[in-house]
Amino acid sequence: MFKKVLVANRGEIACRVIRTCRRLGIATVAVFSEADRDAQHVRLADEGHAIGGPRPQESYLRGEAIIAAALASGAQAIHPGYGFLSENADFADAVEAAGLVFIGPKAASMRRMGSKAGAKELMAAAGVPVVPGYTGEDQSPALLQREADRIGYPLMIKAAHGGGGKGMRIVRAAEEFAAALESCQREAANAFGKDRVLLERYIQSPRHIEIQVFGDAHGGAIHLNERECSAQRRYQKVLEESPSPFLTPELRAAMGAAAVQAARAIDYANAGTVEFIVAPSGEFYFMEINTRLQVEHPVTEMTTGLDLVEWQLRIATGEPLPLAQEVVPQVGHAIEVRLYAEDPAAGFLPGSGKLERLRLPTANDRVRIDSGVVEGDTVSIFYDPMIAKLIVHDATREMALARMREALAQCAVAGPKSNIAFLERLVRHPAIVGASIDTGYLDRHLGEFLPDADAPLPREALLAAATARLLLQEREARESAVRSGDPGSPWAVADGWRLGHGGKRRVAFIHRGERHVVTAHGSAGDYVLQAVDGAPVTVSGARLAEGVLGGRFDGQALRMGVDATPGNLVLHGAAGRLPLAVVEVYRRDSDTSAAQDDQVRAPMPGRVVVVRAAKGDNVVAGQELLVIEAMKMELALKAPRDGVVASVDAAAGDFVEADTVLVSLER
Repeated sequence: MFKKVLVANRGEIACRVIRTCRRLGIATVAVFSEADRDAQHVRLADEGHAIGGPRPQESYLRGEAIIAAALASGAQAIHPGYGFLSENADFADAVEAAGLVFIGPKAASMRRMGSKAGAKELMAAAGVPVVPGYTGEDQSPALLQREADRIGYPLMIKAAHGGGGKGMRIVRAAEEFAAALESCQREAANAFGKDRVLLERYIQSPRHIEIQVFGDAHGGAIHLNERECSAQRRYQKVLEESPSPFLTPELRAAMGAAAVQAARAIDYANAGTVEFIVAPSGEFYFMEINTRLQVEHPVTEMTTGLDLVEWQLRIATGEPLPLAQEVVPQVGHAIEVRLYAEDPAAGFLPGSGKLERLRLPTANDRVRIDSGVVEGDTVSIFYDPMIAKLIVHDATREMALARMREALAQCAVAGPKSNIAFLERLVRHPAIVGASIDTGYLDRHLGEFLPDADAPLPREALLAAATARLLLQEREARESAVRSGDPGSPWAVADGWRLGHGGKRRVAFIHRGERHVVTAHGSAGDYVLQAVDGAPVTVSGARLAEGVLGGRFDGQALRMGVDATPGNLVLHGAAGRLPLAVVEVYRRDSDTSAAQDDQVRAPMPGRVVVVRAAKGDNVVAGQELLVIEAMKMELALKAPRDGVVASVDAAAGDFVEADTVLVSLER
């Protein structure tokens, strides 16, 4: 076994490789860019070497710098992880030429799979099923049009070099082909430097199923079962699972045999993934071989009990495959999702910034967390914005989905926006639960997986939030009193009691730009709550412990998860999560006063973004007059009644304090 290994990657995969090396007693070397000096993979490794600037081209894609670091450190081998240089045949050759071991397949195998067209021809010759199409070198538009007409429509145009969904077009009619071809070739040339394309029949409503394969240097090749990755958005996987709920034992055996046949056709050694497209009828066709470890390999590890990185290391030292095909285990069901810093509501725009708060489930035998960041780290603009992979395992698919929902409920991210709510809706969606999804389902029905922007705040959620806020205020008051010199002071009790009248408090929240106020009487979990335009609700026996709120609301029991941070409160129930901004109430309740009717005030400190009113304007009740930005969200301020604008006392860009008068109406 190796004594020291350099990991030529970053983030969660670098951490994951380092953990296995440490378990096997192998010293590890990290490489890092200027942006990653304090990254977790650097902290986890035994030593680290700087290799350049923050952009990948200046660091993680500099093969010569990585090899120099390996030689300087005394490492015997380089593990490439995935991405960056992991499928770069020239880098693999350079590693071997430097007297080091590349922990992956040989460069010759990579080159055979580097072209989709060449790979399809090779697989067809080896007897592996391929999608009918055209892979020839003649790329003249006239010939490609004739080949497209021969194959029939719909068909897929694909860039022959590259991946990630770039340079791909679906053509549904002959008259659409020429324009689609030109667009596809432009995109392929820009992304990969080559505009060659291939054509293939487009399989309607397909599933994406891949087989994990391993080969050794002694001619051995086996598969470690399948993973289904049909839940995709723009060809990017968002949920992976094993075993596939679609496969029968017979189809599983046939696909596994075809995958091993594909690996043998290119003399494959080490870890790889043979990807297939599967028609609803069960016909399957070769797509490509990924000549590296896959992002979703943990679901295979959870269902087999095997460490695939350990297998990679052992095979790279020349050992034979550890198991025979007939004894490869498959136990239970595993599911993986990827937690990203991104904004689903803004087209999944990648995010960046400091992770002010990061809460993930506690790892155990059933829940695995693969992450390369911790709370306080920064999600960089230079790299993939993945925060963590969540992988769960249980006896059945239904139980695994339930466990995933529970794991996601325990996640919280503050700082950059995240896709947690999207993932929660995903694992509850009937198409996922019913295993009826195909590779295009999410793109066709994306709105079903995103929150309804027009949905009102549920009344029970508002009341639960108010109750949680009241209990938190009382807890804070008690803790403050304990720290004070007079912990028994009645003024330290946060129940709103005043001489001569019952206690009265107000709590307020913002939900999607709307302010919601609840008036409360009572204390210690027993309250009478009243929202605007709502009947009073009696709350009894409310308790908030370990992030769970429980109590009786007008006699009906209610239980919700609560995650509270300064300025924010997230509720979590059967329908998923509901984020609310907490608004401090700065002035006494005066909803019916003339001042309230005549003035629009800032409900919290913030910046004026837009002013939509001017002196002399006629306005109606509910008309938007200004927009302010506070707590990373926008809040629309509206006219309290019909009237004429007397003055506008703020301009776009102004920073205002809470309770500042922004607009006044004529009396």
